[in-house]
Amino acid sequence: MRFRILGPTQVLLADGREVPVGGPRLRALLALLLIDAGRVVSAERLIDGLYGEHPPRGAANALQSQVSRLRQALPAEHNPVEFHPAGYRLAVDPDDVDAYRFERLAEAGRRALVDGDWTRAAAVLREALELWRGPALADALGAADAPAQAARLDELRLAAIADRVEADLALGAHGALIAELRELVAAHPLRERLRGQLMRALAALGRSAEALAEFEDARHTLAEQLGVDPTAELAAIHLAVLRGAERGSAEPALPSQLTTFVGREEELKRVDDLLGERRLVTLTGPGGAGKTRLAIEAAGHVDGEVRFVELAGLADGSDVPQAVLSALGLRDAGLRAPAEPGRLTTDRLVEALAERRLLLVLDNCEHVLVDAARLAARLLSACPALRVLATSREPLGLAGEALCPLSGLTLPPLGASALDTDEYAAVGLFAQRAVDVAPDFTVTPSNVEMVLRICRSLDGLPLAIELAAARLRALSVAEVAARLDDRFRLLSTGSRAVSPRHRTLRAVVEWSWDLLDDAERRVARRLTVFAGGATLEAAGRVCGLPASEFVDALTGLVDKSFVEMTGGRYRMLETVRAFCAERLAEAGEADRLRRAHTEYFLEFAWTASDHLRRAEQLHWLRLLDAERDNLHAALRRATAAGDASDAAGLVAALSFYWWLRGMRGEGARLAADVLELLGTEAPPGLTEEFALCVYNASLAGSGPLPSLGTQRSVIRSLDRPPRQPFLLYLSGISTGPPSGGAEHVDELMRELRRLVGPDVWINALGAMGSGSALMWSGQWDQARAALASGLEGFRSAGDRWGCMITLGALSELAAWQGDPETAGAHMDEAMGLVEALGSAVDQADMLRTRGEIRLRAGDLAAAHDDFANALLLAQRSGAPEFVASARLGLAQVARLRGDLAAARRFCEEALAGGLTGWYVGEAARAEIILALEQITEAEKAGAPPSADGA
Repeated sequence: MRFRILGPTQVLLADGREVPVGGPRLRALLALLLIDAGRVVSAERLIDGLYGEHPPRGAANALQSQVSRLRQALPAEHNPVEFHPAGYRLAVDPDDVDAYRFERLAEAGRRALVDGDWTRAAAVLREALELWRGPALADALGAADAPAQAARLDELRLAAIADRVEADLALGAHGALIAELRELVAAHPLRERLRGQLMRALAALGRSAEALAEFEDARHTLAEQLGVDPTAELAAIHLAVLRGAERGSAEPALPSQLTTFVGREEELKRVDDLLGERRLVTLTGPGGAGKTRLAIEAAGHVDGEVRFVELAGLADGSDVPQAVLSALGLRDAGLRAPAEPGRLTTDRLVEALAERRLLLVLDNCEHVLVDAARLAARLLSACPALRVLATSREPLGLAGEALCPLSGLTLPPLGASALDTDEYAAVGLFAQRAVDVAPDFTVTPSNVEMVLRICRSLDGLPLAIELAAARLRALSVAEVAARLDDRFRLLSTGSRAVSPRHRTLRAVVEWSWDLLDDAERRVARRLTVFAGGATLEAAGRVCGLPASEFVDALTGLVDKSFVEMTGGRYRMLETVRAFCAERLAEAGEADRLRRAHTEYFLEFAWTASDHLRRAEQLHWLRLLDAERDNLHAALRRATAAGDASDAAGLVAALSFYWWLRGMRGEGARLAADVLELLGTEAPPGLTEEFALCVYNASLAGSGPLPSLGTQRSVIRSLDRPPRQPFLLYLSGISTGPPSGGAEHVDELMRELRRLVGPDVWINALGAMGSGSALMWSGQWDQARAALASGLEGFRSAGDRWGCMITLGALSELAAWQGDPETAGAHMDEAMGLVEALGSAVDQADMLRTRGEIRLRAGDLAAAHDDFANALLLAQRSGAPEFVASARLGLAQVARLRGDLAAARRFCEEALAGGLTGWYVGEAARAEIILALEQITEAEKAGAPPSADGA
């Protein structure tokens, strides 16, 4: 059966006979079901459509009765009305419904028009328009949502008419169109496209005066009814008529843009410069990066003739020469002479362009890349005055091609203020497009963080930002930002004026995905398991393809702008990554790839940890920095998946790195999550890992944690040498040194050596610990010898961190012995090592230590500066023990200066900083309480003590 709703509702059998449906309400019911042919329509929606906002009592029964009557009206052998729990469904092929068939044909005609196939476009569009027999949904206009559907179909009909007229104009049927166009303009006086077509038809027939009169009438009508001027497109046709240039086409050389051009100043200048020097320039980049818009803007700067060729709608690369031919306003037959049998379109183009100075813009070459490149090469070699500006997601690959890669628009750095963000193109674009739908919108201190989150999450991609800004019509900035995790659903509505592949964020990425081969798709979806990019080795290991196949696929993804390669790392834009992650889940590979990713980075973390205690320490710190996102993602995924061994292993392997980089707060939170998985006791085989999770978690001063006992009991609990020797340091600062001082340190080291054997780094750590204990017990000569031995060991191992903390202790010892020169030399060397390591926390610790040395020497001003800088760094790094120690130092300076009120305030602020739960914090707390007692005594005495008493 065939169904008609583009006019009165009708049902036709295959032989053309009409099936009588019944009265108005039954025809309305059928029309409502046909609007959603093949889909379930809820009973509530049908009741609303049939009976309005106030349905009668028993409307549900009445609907069932109407459906039953409809079934009886339709032939029993073809009865398509189905009942579903959610409503009713008309089980028919949408192509058997004239409205659906019309839309399909209208879109096919539009594509043919874009392709320059005028004859096919005119034929297909006529076929589509002949389906109309009257007003759309004529029998259902009383239904709730039918008027909106009818209006949409009427709009598509008018667009199809304009497209068909466009095809007829291209075919030269100007005279036959005049009367029809005059009727259309009279019925739709505000439609500027129809007015422009009438002007072009008149001008092509030599009736320029009438064409100019139409423009004046249009200008008067627009001003009177809307208070606006004609658009740039209509003004361009008017100008062409004035110049006498209209003879078949007054299309502007470049598509006119409805919005302002934002950002890309540097890229625009580069393209301008390249077009002045090179004959082939290609803009490359991912979908939505704004390649077309930049090309149009750059072409607009060019002096001389420009022609724009849209290739996105081509179904076959062989159509590329014809598309260029059409853009030039030329016909297959006779460029300079009549067409000859077998003569190629490319030959005709060469003949036409041989002496013509022209910039040819080839837009969206990626899906017809080979043919576009072949044509560009032929034309450039044969036409010396021709230049080509191409846009593509991968280069054309021709000799002499100059590339201008595009990615996202510029984004503000972290921590930028609302005032600063206006200078960055991504935020500027969001603000401008937001004003289009929400006129009162501005970027303010209260919403700037949400705006930045939106722009950063969307990688600064212009199309994605424009789609997000358009959502402010119905959502607040906060709501848009909160919904970006489901970005493809959120950003699903774009401009109806653009091609379908640019209307939604998903369509943009799908367009690129469809251009990939099978191997490229496998690599693309598997790369999504990485966070923050990947090295070639990591990507190859985790993706699991044969080496040659993997490299070829990855190269293809880079060439097609699906993957970016910067600094030796491969990364995806977050939008592309989100799309490909869906494909990974669909392929059933997500869990296997997660395990492969975790396995690789667990191995990497342990390898790096060993190198962190050696001379190559700085190099491996940089490698770990580059993989930080991957390492933490692997840790979080292993924790979430319940993989206790892998999760605890990553905590153990990363412990020294976290400490060196001052990431103690983040490491503590990650370790605490793993502890919840492990429980209150070490699982079999994970004794060391369990202890490191406890120690790391304790650094944040978080709630009650499992007790591990003393440092000695922890070492004795190990059933194998510690894989992470930093455990020894963490256990010391968490539980405190052995109660017996240096002798017990030495005894502990002897037990450890029996367990692990000779180890330069562990011996150096033991000597440093022994020296510190001797120093605090007043055995200064023995302390200096032990610390010197530790320093020599750390230097031999190549560990800058070990050297730094040992030099700090030697500096303090020299200051206590009244040797400021030696103390200063040790401290200068320690500060140099801190700078090389780049750890803000250790810099805060060394500044605090130097402040104490200067305080003891009586240099209060210098000590105050060190403590103040240490406080600032410790606060930024989230190190509560050093925040407290720096405030204690400032309190001591204030006390010695006689400002007891300030001294007390600093101490009280230091006590409020969360110092419980581990040894160093408790020790700092004890020192602050002692300082408060000194301040109280000074308040009673009425005079500050000397610096020597500090």
